[in-house]
Amino acid sequence: MHSDLHIPSVLKKCIALLHSSATSIHKLKQIHAFSIKHGAHICNPDMGKHLLFTLVSLSAPMSYAHRIFNQIHNPNIFTWNTMIRGYAESQNPKPAIDEHRKMRVFAVEPDTHTYPFLLKAIAKLMDVREGEMVHSVVVKNGFGSLVFVQNGVVHMYAACGRAESAHKLFEEMSERNLVTWNSVINGFVLNGRPNETLTLFRDMVDDGVEPDGFTLVSLLTACAELGALVLGKRLHSYMFKVGLVDNLHAANALLDLYAKTGNIMEAQKVFNEMEEESVVSWTALIVGLAMNGYGIEAINLFKELERKQLKPSEITFVGVLYACSHCGMVDEGFTYFKRMKEEFGIEPRIEHHGCMVDLLGRSGRVKQAYEYIIDMPIKPNAVIWRTLLGACTIYKDTDLAEFARAQLLQLEPNHSGDYVLLSNLYASERRWSDVSKVRKTMLQQGIQKSPGHSLVELGNRVYQFTMGDMSNIQSEDIYVKLIEITKLLRLEGYVPHVANVLADIEEEEKETALSYHSEKIAIAFMLINTPHGTPIRVVKNLRVCADCHLAIKLISKVYKREIVVRDRSRFHHFKDGSCTCNDYW
Repeated sequence: MHSDLHIPSVLKKCIALLHSSATSIHKLKQIHAFSIKHGAHICNPDMGKHLLFTLVSLSAPMSYAHRIFNQIHNPNIFTWNTMIRGYAESQNPKPAIDEHRKMRVFAVEPDTHTYPFLLKAIAKLMDVREGEMVHSVVVKNGFGSLVFVQNGVVHMYAACGRAESAHKLFEEMSERNLVTWNSVINGFVLNGRPNETLTLFRDMVDDGVEPDGFTLVSLLTACAELGALVLGKRLHSYMFKVGLVDNLHAANALLDLYAKTGNIMEAQKVFNEMEEESVVSWTALIVGLAMNGYGIEAINLFKELERKQLKPSEITFVGVLYACSHCGMVDEGFTYFKRMKEEFGIEPRIEHHGCMVDLLGRSGRVKQAYEYIIDMPIKPNAVIWRTLLGACTIYKDTDLAEFARAQLLQLEPNHSGDYVLLSNLYASERRWSDVSKVRKTMLQQGIQKSPGHSLVELGNRVYQFTMGDMSNIQSEDIYVKLIEITKLLRLEGYVPHVANVLADIEEEEKETALSYHSEKIAIAFMLINTPHGTPIRVVKNLRVCADCHLAIKLISKVYKREIVVRDRSRFHHFKDGSCTCNDYW
């Protein structure tokens, strides 16, 4: 039997040990065992509270925390909050919501710390309905005006894809801090709204709020999305100025920006200057090199990663297989695919299988690509069939294309790109009645083709152009420039590639339609507004067409400009009449 007088001193000793900075999970278990042995049971709310708090702080398994929690008599709000926090920060945040409900059943009143943890769990689960209910409870309980509770609500809406709701609440807040700005800025990034992200950043600077590493990651991601290299470079300078270049997350986002704006030399420079590199850094550069047409360099970098005995991730292998696919390295691709499974124990995901289908399809082995899909251990998704359909369009395999299309009709019947691919194939074979049928089906189903657009950065602005765009203030000058370009290209032997213009119209009209593609308008705009010799960078939301690819190669030669075009699938670096993709895209 333990003396009751003895227990308070044991309790104090155990609590002091738990607060020790050297505590580890192993040490915590020893303290736990010591407390049981000497009678300071967990059912004592003081002991239980401290043990639980230390467990959660050490990210120990929540099953252990749960067992301890169940032994505490009448846990107070601090203990409930600790449990909610533990689940919110774990891989499985769902029980945080259950704990909150149980807490209310036991009539334990929440305090100011309950909601930030609970909202974090809801944000992770992306459960907007639950989030809206908690938001109304927050307001009802009088916590709605507290900045750190409001920050949690803003973050929750942003994470759940409700950028507008996050922004509305942000606008209504009387007090904002850096976390508030970061939450709403990141919300727009997460929801594919890069322009709004950069506008908010300007407001933040005007408000005198200093950005941190989290802000910069969001901003660099937005710049990468928009192809805003000039603004990205300014952020890079700012990182130097305030000492954030050593922030690994920000440095990785910077590396990604340079890779995604086709500035691969700068990406390599950022990578080489990193004090510590993570597998994320290696992966970003491998993927960047592959997407920019430097497949051999991407493979060599992977070999270097292996020499350093770093463990590649699933995404690293997506980059490696992508590099093989875009360089026509079929055998090497299959070797890496095999090694990924056998040497690194990475079970291929749908993305890896997609790379293999692309690898075969791009090299003209469409029958083999089809056989690969049929033998896949995972059910092929729409992306896989669409990859095959794209390859069939390039290599004119109509029967297989129609089979792939039939699969896509079951999986994603309203995807406009599939109709366009099939229509392209029919048009290239001058099967105009079939082109007409495809278009009629699209009209009947109310399916609209995604309009192509191209983005270019000039000054502090990003300009967007669509096909036949007349909205720009310089439209007249742009179209005069396009006529000049066409004349000069014809002197170089340019013949418009009209095979895929989706209409049975006169050849001359087809040529006119091709002249007004968005990337050509964007390039004409940049030729007018930038000094001779300045590189031109274009971001296109669709795959660049064969005619534009041919024309841009010649523009780079005639105007002595390096032109970088990032389309939906890769980068094209045009210089002196050739492209890094070697016409293989």
